[in-house]
Amino acid sequence: MAKVVVVKFKKGCKTYYFSAGNLSLRKGQGVIVETARGLEYALVVEPEREVPEEQLVQPLKPVVRAANERDEAALAANEARRAEAMRICREKIQKHGLEMKLIDCEFTFDGSKVVFTFTADGRVDFRELVRDLASVFRIRIELKQVGIRDETRILGGIAPCGREVCCAGCMPDFKKVSIKMAKNQGLSLNPGKISGLCGRLMCCLAYENEYYAGAGKQMPKMGATVSTPEGKGVVVSENMLKMEVRVKIEKDGALVYRDFPVSALSFRRGGEQAGADGEKNEEDPSVN
Repeated sequence: MAKVVVVKFKKGCKTYYFSAGNLSLRKGQGVIVETARGLEYALVVEPEREVPEEQLVQPLKPVVRAANERDEAALAANEARRAEAMRICREKIQKHGLEMKLIDCEFTFDGSKVVFTFTADGRVDFRELVRDLASVFRIRIELKQVGIRDETRILGGIAPCGREVCCAGCMPDFKKVSIKMAKNQGLSLNPGKISGLCGRLMCCLAYENEYYAGAGKQMPKMGATVSTPEGKGVVVSENMLKMEVRVKIEKDGALVYRDFPVSALSFRRGGEQAGADGEKNEEDPSVN
């Protein structure tokens, strides 16, 4: 096991491991770390953690120092330059007639480079734009094209649930989601109901999918005939959180609806008969 300090950078919630050496750090403290882009400012998430060696990318880069007042001032100065840099870049994009949408810009900590992030429907020839921007800022220019999900992560916003979008607030990496996950959870397949601000399927569909997929295998299907303590009936609704189903039963010429736990039912699934004790037996020909 190796001792590391866990940090995250200002934009995004993904965490990274660095070596703290002999530094004494605290949670929430600003630090200067060495990265592939040079020195960067980061925040301490965990001052100390033990991590298996195989989870680390060697050699482990170090925390150079705890951030001081000069570092905080440099960070604030870079942030103050951001709005003007965005304005200039938008003007240059319009001047060159490029089909691209600028969504963010960021100056590296040492101020030697500015990264402009944009979205576009296809490839964009921005070579002339880079030359134009370099003549204005007189530092290295980088243009980075991202997808629509990354755009939402960068810009943030309020999701349909009323909370900050997961990708911007609490999700280090994008989840792989599919329409099957919505089906497993019994959600409406209306795109407006299961799509996030990015217009793609909501990342949170993946959070409870494993539970619903497992619960669905233990429950009778909608419309299936089941045997209940009150007689045979037809399943009309399911509650996978409570592991209950509502059954329509015909009694004395009238229809009644009763809720039963799945464990109290007998039903046929996949050619086998699931008993009330949850065990599967050979198919019972009396159950239709």
